[in-house]
Amino acid sequence: MSRRGWGLFAMMSVIWGIPYLLIKVAVDEVSVPVLVFARTAVGAAVLLPLALYGGRLRGILRHRRPLAAFAVIEIIVPWWLLSDAERHLTSSMTGLLIAASPIIAVIVERLTGGTERLSPLRWAGLATGFAGVAVLAGPELSGGSVWATAEVLLAAACYAVAPIIAARRLRDVPSLPMTAVCLGLAVLVYTPPAIATWPDALPSGRALTALAGLALVCTALAFIVFFALIREVGASRALVFTYVNPAVAVTAGVVLLGEPLTAPTVMAFALILGGSVLATASRSTGGSAAAPAPAEGSADLSDLPGRSR
Repeated sequence: MSRRGWGLFAMMSVIWGIPYLLIKVAVDEVSVPVLVFARTAVGAAVLLPLALYGGRLRGILRHRRPLAAFAVIEIIVPWWLLSDAERHLTSSMTGLLIAASPIIAVIVERLTGGTERLSPLRWAGLATGFAGVAVLAGPELSGGSVWATAEVLLAAACYAVAPIIAARRLRDVPSLPMTAVCLGLAVLVYTPPAIATWPDALPSGRALTALAGLALVCTALAFIVFFALIREVGASRALVFTYVNPAVAVTAGVVLLGEPLTAPTVMAFALILGGSVLATASRSTGGSAAAPAPAEGSADLSDLPGRSR
């Protein structure tokens, strides 16, 4: 990998590892609809002009149904679930639970008609990953955070399903206009509830900084850097950073918010990360027929677990 590739990889590891920290800070002072509206509105404002440049949005309405489904499952629903869950869970806990999405993706792929065979190694990865989720979620379920934990796992399931929609129905849609349109749809959905729950007083500088970071860094800049990383190193190698995100989420929560780092958390992290690596190993060499190459300017999203954080 080139020096530029490593730089982009490091940026993505951090950029999509810190949203959980920023959500935790912001959701203490603003409603969930306002938080998600801020992220999507700024992201759309930055990406839509880039998508409009050169007529990249031309013909995209032909894919309006899968685009709408992708927007709902990748952005509109999980961003609400994550933000609401972090009113009760730590940011590090949320980041680790979301790390189970690649494992869920393997199962969803099999249940929805995927023909790729699972080797014993990948079955072992699934079992290991779910053991990690059990270690992490068990105390929360017995401690009264049942719904919040379920919300994060539902968000992880959304992040597992959305890439399958993209891979099967949106392969010929370039990634930048697809993301811009999906963010725009999310803005339309969240505008009414955001207006209805708009804060009476200006949030603190800490909360405003967190909202700005979510919108500008973790949404707008994140997608620009992500597309650049794919162009630099290819889709498959670019996705490796998703295994680094949980470590960044845990570190940020412990160092900046003083969240506890317990032995079960470390054990769960090792199990979930190891299970994800094993469960998704050698996916490009499975028994299914080779998929057609993605269209020029688009990313191959078939192996992409949970892009939008």
